[in-house]
Order: sequence, then C-alpha cells, then structure tokens
Amino acid sequence: MIIASLTISAILVFFIVPLTILFFIYLTNILLLIYQRNNEVKADPLSDVWDSVRKTIASFWDIYARIWHGYELHGVENLPEGPAILVYYHGAIPIDYLYFLSRLFLWKKRLCLSVADNFVFRLPGLKLLLGVTGVIPGTREECLVALKNGYLVSISPGGVREALFSDESYQLMWGNRKGFARVALDAKVPIIPMYTQNVREGYRMFKERRFFRRLYESTRLPFTPPYGGLPVKFRTYIGKPIPYDPDVTTEELVEKVSSLSPCNIELCKFIFYFQTKTAVQALISKHQTIPGSIWKALLERFDKRRK
Repeated sequence: MIIASLTISAILVFFIVPLTILFFIYLTNILLLIYQRNNEVKADPLSDVWDSVRKTIASFWDIYARIWHGYELHGVENLPEGPAILVYYHGAIPIDYLYFLSRLFLWKKRLCLSVADNFVFRLPGLKLLLGVTGVIPGTREECLVALKNGYLVSISPGGVREALFSDESYQLMWGNRKGFARVALDAKVPIIPMYTQNVREGYRMFKERRFFRRLYESTRLPFTPPYGGLPVKFRTYIGKPIPYDPDVTTEELVEKVSSLSPCNIELCKFIFYFQTKTAVQALISKHQTIPGSIWKALLERFDKRRK
C-alpha cells in the first residue's frame, strides 16, 4: 500500500499540471457552448461578436501566466500593423504560445491565427474553441486567405515532432518544412521569429524516445505524455521582421554559397527558410542557457533583480 501510494503521488506530481491545463481547455469550450446557446450566437467564430468572450478567455490565461510563470512578453513593437507570419519554437506543451496569444489580444486587441497539426482537429469536443481562438489547418490556401484578410498567422515548422523529440538542447527539428516560406513569398509578407525562454524547463518529455518516435512516424499521433509544470520563468521574445525582399537576400546568400544558380521561386523559398531558421536559432542562443537547467529557470522566476 505504501509503495502504491508513493507511485500514485509521483504520477500526480509529474502530470497534475499538464492535466490541469487540459481540464481548463475543455472547461473553456464548455463555457463557450453555454454562451453560444444562451445568447443564440450564430456569427462566424472569427467575427467581432466573439471579442468579449475572447477577452474573458485571454484574461483568464494571462492571470494564470502571471501567477504561475511570471510571464513576460518582449518585442511586440516588432509586429507590423498588417499581415505577417510568426514562426516559433515548439515546446513540449505550447502553453507559452497560449500566453502570447492572450497577452497580444489584451494589449492590442489583435487575433493571431494559429496553424495546428491535423490531429488537433480530431480531438473531440473542441471545435468551437478552435474556431473562436483562430486555430486553422496548415494548408497553403487557408494561410493565404488569412494573410489577405490582414491577420497575423503563426506556425511552428517543427510542430509535434519538435514538441515530442527536441529537448533541453533546444534543437530545431524543422526537417524539410519550407511551406511557410512559400506562403510568405506568395503573400508578400514578412516573417517574424519568436521564442520563449525556458519553455523546455517548464514541461519536458521522457528521455527514452526510440519506441515513441517509431510510433509517431507511423501514426502521426503524439503518444508521448509530457510531464512537469514547474513555475519556471517564461519570457517570450519577438524578433525583428525578416522582410519580403528576395533580390537582396539572394545576393547576401550568394556571397556565402557561390555555387547557387540565379534566383527562382524555389531558391527564394530556401532563402526565406534559411533566414528564418537562423533568426529563431539566434533568439535561442541569445536568451537561453543551453543545456537548459530547471534549477536556473526556477531561480530566474523568483529573482527580482533581473528584468
């Protein structure tokens, strides 16, 4: 009985915060459904009719962010007034990204549409919440329409793979995912890098991943459970925009790689991809202790002298 009690206690300590976050997410969707039914709201989930509800949701998560992670957001001035693509590093749980969305809406009353993995849309009971918070599929057409309508669109090229299999070394796992660069070229919008300090110290995945990696690659479903939830310091940094200017960037890149052929759309796409990955990595190098340390991240959370 003692061993069983200790085991259950250890499991609760490891998983209670991630499970609490999941509970709050589903509770939010239930409250949205009640609001929709009581007020007979039939408007498009992205319309201004839902702004009061969005503000309530954002306020809740912003309070949670302040209390639990002492959350800070830096570089909002780097966001343009018009459309752009935000590209960010994906933690084990993207709770930092949820904090960013909440504070952006509270500060600027601006909705950033979020590209999500296909499995998210298969989760039961979240359809209305996904619609109201602006979660969209990652198709080229969906992203172009959103940018044409003036929205910010965010994407993590590493996606679920980066969430599951990156670690405290903060390795970017983007593979060959250059689609966001092609969309930026087609829409003629800048790309903006973004990164949250200590996101891997807040929530982590288990080290033994070979089996789960094979399972993910065959099913594209995230079976690996995250753990953690310690109140480490979170700071999100928004970098300088990478402008749509393929002629200049081509010349800069050709100086480094003399064998490149004249610029075409595929080369421009590679340039945007290359620059964006470099920019996100630069934010990580500048703001993150590598390898990440939970102890240091906890000290930063309660160090009043550090701004």
